[in-house]
Amino acid sequence: MLLAPAAVFDGQSLHAGWAVLIENDKIVSAGPAAQVVLPPNTRRLDLPGLTLLPGLIEGHSHLLLHPYDEAPWNDQVLLESQALRVARATVHAQRTLLAGFTTARDLGTEGAGYADVGLKQAINQDIVPGPRLLVATRALVATGSYGPKLSVDEDVPQGAQEADGVDGLIRAVREQMGKGADVVKVYADYRWGSNGEAQPTFSQEELTLIVQTARSAGRGVVAHASTPEGMRRAVLAGVETIEHGDGGTLEVFQLMKKHGVALCPTVAASDAVAQYKGWHKGADPVPARIQQKHLSMAAAQKAGVTLALGGDVGVFAHGDNAREMELLVHDYGFTPLQVLRLATSGNAQIFHLADRGRIGPGLLADLVAVAGDPTQDVAAVRQIRLVMKGGVLYKQP
Repeated sequence: MLLAPAAVFDGQSLHAGWAVLIENDKIVSAGPAAQVVLPPNTRRLDLPGLTLLPGLIEGHSHLLLHPYDEAPWNDQVLLESQALRVARATVHAQRTLLAGFTTARDLGTEGAGYADVGLKQAINQDIVPGPRLLVATRALVATGSYGPKLSVDEDVPQGAQEADGVDGLIRAVREQMGKGADVVKVYADYRWGSNGEAQPTFSQEELTLIVQTARSAGRGVVAHASTPEGMRRAVLAGVETIEHGDGGTLEVFQLMKKHGVALCPTVAASDAVAQYKGWHKGADPVPARIQQKHLSMAAAQKAGVTLALGGDVGVFAHGDNAREMELLVHDYGFTPLQVLRLATSGNAQIFHLADRGRIGPGLLADLVAVAGDPTQDVAAVRQIRLVMKGGVLYKQP
């Protein structure tokens, strides 16, 4: 199949008049339309006025969650059956794919066990449509640090797997990998201070052990961290990405830069939670947490930290993944071209996905076509006209 759009964004630059030749699930060639050699009987799909780009990559999602203004996180973990949550997740996966995100890093089932592994298998076996998934399964938390928390007299199901110490952590990491985890997620800090403030959870030695155990089996570790000390410990332990980083300082971001650790800032989740709590954006003063987010993002940019694109989708609606891209442009001063690179070739490099994120020979035929020019107007990423994954069309004009 030959795709002939108005222009092609190859993961780095925009090329007018290019065409892309697909065979089975791979890209055969991409370049000026007149130079693409066509096999006999090639089907041609003209895409006038559209820009073709690599399938977008969601860096931080929770397919087993739905927006917190529909049901609080505690209620989802404690009151919703796993069958209900999986049924929702299949719909979430389809919405994600049709929004142009052909790959998603799903960072924890939040109390739904290993359901993400089964969902990934269902997608891979073409039982349900959805993005290619990188799953973290249960995630790791220090005993007592996570939730839900109810009466101290009751032990309730937790939103992640509790583990501590050498034997406990090695066993938990190996268990999660053995059950299908592509990445290991750890909560390096959480809101368990004496006044509910975020504080570090695992010790430096425990975090380092988690990373060493995962790395020995070929997995990277990602860390939820929002405090400078939690971030510092995670970076020194050797994690690959820091998720959130709300309280990050210039010094800790400089440490991240030195160690090659990327930041996935999830600005969309912070924005959504603030609005759930009553913030009327554009009318009310900016909440302190959002002000802090702006300060941390400015420090990260000053330090030159590599950024991943991920919104913590699930806190807000699946299929609304582009919200992160829009906020980075409108609220944080990024250009549309910068966020487009983050969502394609940038995420692919950070997540070790050498077969996608760009348009070129031999790469996966994961492609999206949008109306307009997304390198100039970020709103164009909402105008999805075509979605292809592995050479299969899930949406077309």
